[in-house]
Amino acid sequence: MKVEVNLYATLKKYMNKETFGQSSTIDADDGLCVEDMIQQLKIPSDLVKLIFINGVHGKRDTILKDGDRLGLFPPVGGG
Repeated sequence: MKVEVNLYATLKKYMNKETFGQSSTIDADDGLCVEDMIQQLKIPSDLVKLIFINGVHGKRDTILKDGDRLGLFPPVGGG
């Protein structure tokens, strides 16, 4: 299956160098959950705080489907 992955803010550095700063379509095994994708991208799990799947808040154990759009965000800071 193919999943479009968007990494935001400080997570962008984990994107493939050829697609840095853009979305990347990733070939993934059927039945892969969000946490599996985070591990596949070699992102430390504690750096991912917000998950969106097709524009809707998602969870780490959500099973991804072909054509899904996954957005991963780090903790939001500021003040």
